[in-house]
Amino acid sequence: MPNRLSSLFESGRKNLLSVYYTAGFPELDDTLPIAEALQNSGADLIEIGIPFSDPIADGPVIQASNDVALKNGMKLNVLFSQIKEMRESVDIPVLLMGYFNPIFQFGVENFCLQCKQCGIDGLIIPDMPLWEYEQKWKLVFEKFDLFNVFLVTPQTPLNRILKIDDLSSSFIYVVSSSAVTGVKNGSNEGQIEYFNRINSLKLKSPILIGFGISSKTSFKNACKYSNGAIIGSAFIDVLSGLSDKKKERYSPVGQFVDSIISE
Repeated sequence: MPNRLSSLFESGRKNLLSVYYTAGFPELDDTLPIAEALQNSGADLIEIGIPFSDPIADGPVIQASNDVALKNGMKLNVLFSQIKEMRESVDIPVLLMGYFNPIFQFGVENFCLQCKQCGIDGLIIPDMPLWEYEQKWKLVFEKFDLFNVFLVTPQTPLNRILKIDDLSSSFIYVVSSSAVTGVKNGSNEGQIEYFNRINSLKLKSPILIGFGISSKTSFKNACKYSNGAIIGSAFIDVLSGLSDKKKERYSPVGQFVDSIISE
């Protein structure tokens, strides 16, 4: 089976919606049902966050969700057990996003093997150095058909952007600003200049824009300069208010996705 990320981007579809949430939040067993609800609601791809005690690039909303998930007992072995049968009900691309320390402690090759067995398509590891991926882990990722997604920011120098594009098998995660996740900056002249600069490079890799995307307006604005956009903190805010009633519990997921993608 071809990697689902390849199939998605080769389709040429635009305005792709990627949604991030933290595994094990708000309750430990919510991980898979949220993924199912996102697919059923029309999300194009999913990023499941691996909770970590020191998520330095994340704002207060995602940090708080990490704290709750860890207190709930979320660990990598628990996550893999939750999503072991994920591909029986979820067909869209799914990535895991997290910091390198828990992955290294788990064992990188074992981690990649577990990802492969669960049907994970790609990884986003913001604090993994580019050189370390290229020299140590690239062949391991490729062995298990996992695409590594790199991030670029407004401060990323040209030579690094081109190197990232060369090493990328999937999309590039374009961070909209230098702020942490969840900061609602809106599109300003500096951001538009930055997005246009990225597009002027004619990179081979598609791009998704993330950080600060929280509404239909900010999503559509980001999509003007990319293949789609990523929403995280705004969605986690929605998850914080999930009902305890089983039949109604995940209805806010669909309502949120619809509020972003509906015409």
